[in-house]
Amino acid sequence: MEEARQRATWAPFSALMALLANCHRDPKRQRTLKPADFDPFRRREKPLKVSIEVLKDIFVNRSLPRGGCLERVD
Repeated sequence: MEEARQRATWAPFSALMALLANCHRDPKRQRTLKPADFDPFRRREKPLKVSIEVLKDIFVNRSLPRGGCLERVD
């Protein structure tokens, strides 16, 4: 019930923030922003899944993964 109230409270504020952001954007450089872009309850993309070797490189060896980029592992 609390989450529903928070969602209802955020709806007009996210619309207002989108309106203000669109007023101050450069139409040639940026896309039109939507209220969903400012909604903290919006579903985001699935987290990036990586192999255990990449996690080991980052958190244990404290270096960037081999190959220089992260690849999806599904």
